[in-house]
Amino acid sequence: MKTLIRNIKTIVGAESNPKGRVCGQEMNRVQCIHNGWISIADDIISGVGEMKDIPSANQFDMVKDADDRLILPAWCDPHTHLIYAGSREGEFIDRIRGLSYEEIAHKGGGILNSAEKLNNISEDELFIGALNRLNEIARYGTGAVEIKSGYGLTVEGELKMLRVIKRLKKHSPLTIKATFLGAHAIPLKYKQNRSGYIDIIVNEMLPEIGREKLADYCDVFCDRGFFTPDETTTILQAASKYGLQPKIHANELDYSGGIQVGVSNNALSVDHLEYTGDKEIEALRNSTTMPTLLPSTAFFLNLPYPPARKMIDAGLPVALATDYNPGSSPSGKMQFVLSLACIKLKMLPEEAINAATLNAAYAMGLSATHGSITVGKKANLIITKPLDNYNLIPYSFGSEVIDWVLIGGKAHSDDK
Repeated sequence: MKTLIRNIKTIVGAESNPKGRVCGQEMNRVQCIHNGWISIADDIISGVGEMKDIPSANQFDMVKDADDRLILPAWCDPHTHLIYAGSREGEFIDRIRGLSYEEIAHKGGGILNSAEKLNNISEDELFIGALNRLNEIARYGTGAVEIKSGYGLTVEGELKMLRVIKRLKKHSPLTIKATFLGAHAIPLKYKQNRSGYIDIIVNEMLPEIGREKLADYCDVFCDRGFFTPDETTTILQAASKYGLQPKIHANELDYSGGIQVGVSNNALSVDHLEYTGDKEIEALRNSTTMPTLLPSTAFFLNLPYPPARKMIDAGLPVALATDYNPGSSPSGKMQFVLSLACIKLKMLPEEAINAATLNAAYAMGLSATHGSITVGKKANLIITKPLDNYNLIPYSFGSEVIDWVLIGGKAHSDDK
C-alpha cells in the first residue's frame, strides 16, 4: 500500500540526517518543512519533501490532503505502568487530606495496593484493560510505548504482567517495549527480610523471564524507602545475564544515588529526577544514559518539578514520559506532559517536542526507527487540526489539537 499526504502546512521534525538523540542547545531546534508532502510505503516513510517536488499522485494507492495541517512524528512514551487492576482514587483523597506519598505507602497503599488488586484478577482481565488504555493513548498521538511490570511483586504476578505485555505486542499496532520492575517495592511479608525478596527476584523471577524472553529491560525503584544503590546494582547485574538492559526509577523522593548507580550500570535511562543537583548532572554528563522526566507525576503528587532548564543548559539531553499509572499519574496524554514541560519545567516548545519524540525514542532504544519524520522510519504520524504553528500544541493544554493519527501508516481505528 502506497500513500501520499500532500498540502501539509508544516512537517515538524523532518530529519534527513537524523541523530540518535539531541542534547543541550540542540534541543531547541526542530527541523521543519513548510508546504510539504510525505509518502508512505506500507508502514514505512518512503519520501518527504516540499510541494514543488511532489511526486505524481498516479504512483499511489491513496492520496490524502492535509489541508494546511501540521504533521509531527507520533509521541514516544518511554515510561508507563498501564497494566493495572483498578484505580486508586481513595489515595487521591488521602493526599488532599494531607497524607504524603510515603505515608500512604507505609500503611499498605500505593504500589502495594495495586499489587494486591493485580494478584486477584485474571490475565485476560488485565489484557482487556491494558488494550483499552493502549487505544486511548493512540488517540492521543502515542505510537510507541514502554510498559513496566511491578504491580505483581510475586513470581506469579510479575510473570502474569509480562505475559500480558507479550500479548499486547501481538494485538496492538503500537510499538511496545517491556520492562521488568519486580523491584518496585518490598512486599509487606518481606519487610523484615529484604534480602529474601531480592533473592526471589534474582533466582526465581529473572531466570523465568529470561527463559520466556518476556522483557527488554530491567528497572529498579532506587529511592528513599525503596531499594538502595547496592541492592539496585545486585539486581541489575543479575538481569544483565539475561540480556536485560538497565532502566532506573531514580531521585523521585530524595537525592538517593539512583542517578549515579544508573550511569555506573550503563542504564538506558534514569527516570523521575525531581531531586537532581550538580553532582547528579555531572554524573550524567558524557554518559549514554537518557534523563527522562515525568512532570505529570510531580503535578499529581505535588512534588518539586525536576530541574529541566538546569539540565538542558548544562548540555544534557532530556526525554519526557507520562508515567501512566493508577496512583501517581492516571493519564497517558502526552500533549499535557508537553504543556507541563513548558509551563512548569521552563522548556521551550521545541525542546518539549524533541523530548517527547526523538529523545523519548532513544530512551526506549528506538531512535533508529522512531521519533522523527525520516525516510526509512516507521510511519507513526500525528496530523493536527488546523493550527498556525506547533507552539499551539503545548499552549492549548485543555484543547484537542489532534485530528487523526497514523500508526504504521494506517489510521488508528478510532480516528478518521
